[in-house]
Amino acid sequence: MSRIDDLIRDLCSDGVEYRTIGSLGQWRGGGTPSKSRPEFWENGTIPWVSPKDMRSYELASTQDKITLQATRESSANLVPGPSLAVVSRSSILQHTLPVSIVPFEASFNQDTKTLTPHKNVNLHYAAHVLRAHANSILATTSKRGGSVNSLILPKFLEYKVPIPPLPIQEEIVRTLSNFAHLATRLEMELKAELEARQNQFTYYRDHLVTGLQQVQLVPIKDIGELQRGRRFTRNDMVDEGIPAIHYGEIYTTYGYRTESTTSFVKDEIGPQLRFAQPGDVIIAAVGETVADVGTGVAWLGTTPVAYHDDSFALHHNQDPRYISHALRTSEYRRQKDRFVSRAKVKRLSARGIEQIRIPLPALDEQRRIADILDEFDALVNDLTSGLPAEIKARRTQYEYYRDRLFTFPEKK
Repeated sequence: MSRIDDLIRDLCSDGVEYRTIGSLGQWRGGGTPSKSRPEFWENGTIPWVSPKDMRSYELASTQDKITLQATRESSANLVPGPSLAVVSRSSILQHTLPVSIVPFEASFNQDTKTLTPHKNVNLHYAAHVLRAHANSILATTSKRGGSVNSLILPKFLEYKVPIPPLPIQEEIVRTLSNFAHLATRLEMELKAELEARQNQFTYYRDHLVTGLQQVQLVPIKDIGELQRGRRFTRNDMVDEGIPAIHYGEIYTTYGYRTESTTSFVKDEIGPQLRFAQPGDVIIAAVGETVADVGTGVAWLGTTPVAYHDDSFALHHNQDPRYISHALRTSEYRRQKDRFVSRAKVKRLSARGIEQIRIPLPALDEQRRIADILDEFDALVNDLTSGLPAEIKARRTQYEYYRDRLFTFPEKK
């Protein structure tokens, strides 16, 4: 900050000029080439930027590309790079103003506005200052209440932001770039630590379950009875009602065990449902990937739980935590893969599950293994739950210092 303070004292001791967004450079609108003209889209090489692309500070690519002919014969203009893009119409404007640097020549969707700044405005400074003022810009220049939120362009272009002399802009950009680099490196280190813990947990689970000596391998059909659930749909879901587990939640929401559900279905459909009992293990029979199918979750709640017809409940007399862990080992996955159908939607039949063999030690040994893995899982979960909070704290810290950098006394 001292370097920036020195520059301010030397270059604008009487305050910083606040200028309208519209005066920062040349603003352009965008357009969508007709979808009925295949020659505008087929084999396109020109990036076509739309709001769905603008999820990062600087774009690396776009999902769609158009042809040179499209830029000549439609409303989609070709804008030289680098430029700055702002989403001007989207439901995301309810809470966020996407602003992105576009470092390459591109064309733009009509729901964006692009800026090519004047020589006395640093492109990255413009992006940072718009992001710093995003909440105020949305509060004072956006139109709400319609089907889609949008910026009121005349008001947006008249909004004023601080534009100090170019050397100060460049120093602010350098400072923010360094801070962002440090924050990104910390995020990567935290995620690497989490991945290492998860890999370590997987290793110990495999070692404890499949590394058992002189333990019989038992087919699942001999361990308990598999029973398919019954169908319920999204329309049956309610905020309060019968606790229910959807097959997709087994591999997206829950770990190896759960005492409660995130979903509930209407009480009136209760008679047509099938329920797993406390201690049952519910196994996904359908998934988007081979890895998803066959994953199990031990139901440790105190009451029965409804489960979907694309899943099975395993009724047994073993330790449910141990069984669920066994259904997540590398050896289980290796056997399971032979029985998974490879259609677009992956499926695993009851007959396939029943043929898979898992180690089945005495009940006391099952409990000992499950207790050890419970403790290890708690350590991993502490890091997992703390990671998003830590990342959010770093981002909040970055935004705080960024906003401070853009707080200037206005030149009178």
